[in-house]
Amino acid sequence: MPTLLEALEEKYGMEPDEKEEHVEEEVLVSIFVPKLPPRQSTPQLLILNDCNIDRAGEPEDLKKKCRIVKELDLAQNKLNNWNEVFVILSHMPRVEFVNLSLNHLTGPIQKPPVTKMDHLRNLVLNNTKLEWCSVEKLLRLLPALEELHLSLNEYTHVLIDTIEATQKANSVNGGEGSEPNASSNNNTNSGESATSQTKEDATQSSCSCSSSSSATLSASEQNAGVEEPPPLQTEPHGGVRKLHLTGNYISEWGEICRIGRVFPQLEALVLADCPLRSLKPTDPQGNESEEESHKYFQNLKLLNLSNAKIDSWEDIDRLAEFPALCNVRLQYWPLWARTDSTTEHERRQLLIARLPNISILNGGDTIGAVEREDAERSFIRHYLDKPDAERPRRYYELIGVHGQLDPLVNIDLRPERKVKVRFTFEDNSIERTVDVNRTVSDLKSRLERIFEVPAARMRLYYVDQDFRDLQGLEEMKYPHKVLYSYNIRSGDEIIIERKVKS
Repeated sequence: MPTLLEALEEKYGMEPDEKEEHVEEEVLVSIFVPKLPPRQSTPQLLILNDCNIDRAGEPEDLKKKCRIVKELDLAQNKLNNWNEVFVILSHMPRVEFVNLSLNHLTGPIQKPPVTKMDHLRNLVLNNTKLEWCSVEKLLRLLPALEELHLSLNEYTHVLIDTIEATQKANSVNGGEGSEPNASSNNNTNSGESATSQTKEDATQSSCSCSSSSSATLSASEQNAGVEEPPPLQTEPHGGVRKLHLTGNYISEWGEICRIGRVFPQLEALVLADCPLRSLKPTDPQGNESEEESHKYFQNLKLLNLSNAKIDSWEDIDRLAEFPALCNVRLQYWPLWARTDSTTEHERRQLLIARLPNISILNGGDTIGAVEREDAERSFIRHYLDKPDAERPRRYYELIGVHGQLDPLVNIDLRPERKVKVRFTFEDNSIERTVDVNRTVSDLKSRLERIFEVPAARMRLYYVDQDFRDLQGLEEMKYPHKVLYSYNIRSGDEIIIERKVKS
């Protein structure tokens, strides 16, 4: 399998030095030639996905070629050793974006580099099966990280938490596991220089990343009741603003609260295709906690919960309590199947009325003042006939804003579908009910059975009861024309004539 350097040279041709010598030998006319022709220079956006790359290559050559790279896409290669990844990144001092998706990077980070990567802001690790111990180490190595993608990694739990939260959980559980970390926590509070080393040793001992102590439980293990490992202790990372966890198996909001503690400045959280059952935090025994759902998400502006397993309007009310939340996606919930008696427009109105701070719902346009007022008034009328026990708190809040409203009068402006028309053939006249959504051809077929005149030999003339003397008869000559296009009303007449053979 090729190294990154070999894949780079194969895509961009010969080395720059060889090209320069070739130009000097062949040039006969003195013209300006760029030092590095476009096809020979490495771009700032370097895309080498699906190239079977499994290692870095010659360090000096790699450093020479990749010193200007700012964005690196190595998705779907054969990288499985973090040391090779760090070698690659150490020779790209300007890199800000790295995509390592679909590389098998489950192994531990045994010896991370001493220097931190201060420019890396966006890291994509989708479908790498990365374990939480490696996530914790990466967070300490990437102080400037702003966006992190951990989708499709089969996580059932979030096994990473802040030191203070872990200590609190241990004390609640009777102090189990708290003793080994006491010295580390004392050092943290006192600011002694041994803090980082103690935490490093604790992390190494508590996270071997072996298959026996995996950071992620498989679905079968979870169903079998296998107890989750304790979360790793780490310091909060104040830089991460966006986190993607799409397609993982996390089902409890208490696990997501750990994310909020580790990333206190989080502004966007994508949890699409995660089987979350509720937004109410639960304790380790599965009982509902008194903790507020939004407690650790004070800066969250965007939340994607599409395809969650939520089936309660109370969880919608919990979303309204997030102080900064203004953009949500709440599509394909079981709750919507239960409220299928409402149209999609009515459902949108119910959501807008319940979520006063939301300005963008399910990726649509910004909710304007007129749409919000219409939604809130519709919400009040929706609960007018409901008993008090079924009315949410938001109903009474909106009554205070808009007052007590009267039900809307149901006025149907649609034309009559069925009308009573008089049919006259020679001296015979009868009244029949006609569906105005039928065509002239359909009407002739029906009249054929009544008057025994073949439809092909039949002529129809429409007579408007109000304009009989002004406009006379109007022949209905077009077989596929729909009857309502003649503005037929009850009391009108249709005259039938038999065509004369020529």
